[in-house]
Order: sequence, then C-alpha cells, then structure tokens
Amino acid sequence: MDQYEKVEKIGEGTYGVVYKARDRITNETIALKKIRLEQEDEGVPSTAIREISLLKEMQHGNIVRLQDVVHSEKRLYLVFEYLDLDLKKHMDSCPEFGKDPRMIKTFLYQILRGIAYCHSHRVLHRDLKPQNLLIDRSTNALKLADFGLARAFGIPVRTFTHEVVTLWYRAPEILLGSRHYSTPVDVWSVGCIFAEMVNQRPLFPGDSEIDELFKIFRILGTPNEDIWAWIPAKELQQEVHLSMNTSRILGLYPDKAIYPSS
Repeated sequence: MDQYEKVEKIGEGTYGVVYKARDRITNETIALKKIRLEQEDEGVPSTAIREISLLKEMQHGNIVRLQDVVHSEKRLYLVFEYLDLDLKKHMDSCPEFGKDPRMIKTFLYQILRGIAYCHSHRVLHRDLKPQNLLIDRSTNALKLADFGLARAFGIPVRTFTHEVVTLWYRAPEILLGSRHYSTPVDVWSVGCIFAEMVNQRPLFPGDSEIDELFKIFRILGTPNEDIWAWIPAKELQQEVHLSMNTSRILGLYPDKAIYPSS
C-alpha cells in the first residue's frame, strides 16, 4: 500500500470503506475501496471476488475501470479510477435537471450502453441505482459502478437469489420471489432510474417488499399467469389486485416532455 496515499473518506458500507487517494508514483487521483477481512473466516468475501473477476474481463467507456488490486493480511484494496460525483448527488444538487431533456437522454444513453455491454458479456449487474452511476464532471461521461452483486449468467438461465437490487429499483419478478431471472431485471432498474431523472423523485419508493409491489401494481396493474406463467395463481391472489390505468402513469409527469416537439 506504500504506493497509495489516502486523502479522505468518501463512502462507507457493509463491504468496507471507500477513500479518495493519490498514487504516489503517477500523482493520479484514484478511489480506494477497502474490503474488511477481519470477520471473514473463509477469506476474501465472495462479493469482492465476483467484482474483481468481472471487472477484469470488462473494458468499456461506460463501466468504471479497476486499475489494481492490493491484498494484505487483513485488508483487500481495490483501486479504481476516481469519479467524485454520482447520479444521485447530481440530481440532488441540480433542481432543474429534470427540465433538461438533452442531459437526461445523454445519461440514459450511456446507462444503456454500459448495461448492453454487460449483457453482451453475459453479466447481470443486479444493483443498478443512481448511487452506483458515477459521473465525470468535466465530460459528463457516466459509468456503471459497484459490481459486488453482479453475476455471470448462461443458458439455461441459472437459479439466483432474490435478495438483490435496492428495493426501489427491484423488478417485480424478484419481489415475487422468482429465482429464475435474467437481463430484464436490469432493464427494469434502468426504467426506474429514467423516470426518476425526469420526475426528480423515485418512481416506486416502497418501504417494504409488499409496499413496493403495491406501488408498482397501482400504476401498472397486477400481472397474471398469462403474462408470467411461472407465478402461481395462489401467490398472485395474495397480492393487491388493481386494474391497469395508463392515465396514472401520465399523471406522474403532467408537464414533462422528453422528446422535444418537431
């Protein structure tokens, strides 16, 4: 770790701590993600191994770049390119952002490019949210970050855990307990982020899984076995049944126009 000098702490979570740091050799500003190993009886956490292995394979302009991995006895450091802004902070600091269709489309395009690259390499991100979308202030380049929950997938579709994705951006099939899902769960998250950029507030801000489903069904209607054959009828009957009402969707954005009139 002698090569890197910590400047300040910029984030913290269950995984560990993220620091703004400086490379003493190149004088480059970088981000250091410190993974705690003290309580890991089995060594390096699987989320860290997964993130390292996937990011080493993926090189794309809209995916954050992993530059180095430093492993000591009780610490694991991931060295990333430094981006000091995420989409959540950008939206919070720019009240007029939702009125700028050009910038919204620019960011949405980059999110879709990044996730299309992931999917073409058979990788599900599984944790897309504004906080995990980093922005370069100088160029407005947007990059997908935090691949700790990402998974490789193949054919046939594998069985995954349903405990993924921050609640507000979680696809209904995961909320309903499906363990057989694929790329649409990321696309759902992108749609929620798109709506949040336009409206400057989360689309489905549920405070529990059932409340999240209720908010989704209130706008989009309740799915049935004709739509999702894998959902047991008795499971659907336990959820809130609401009829489809597209006017509710339009009502969320009464004065929004993403596509300028010609």
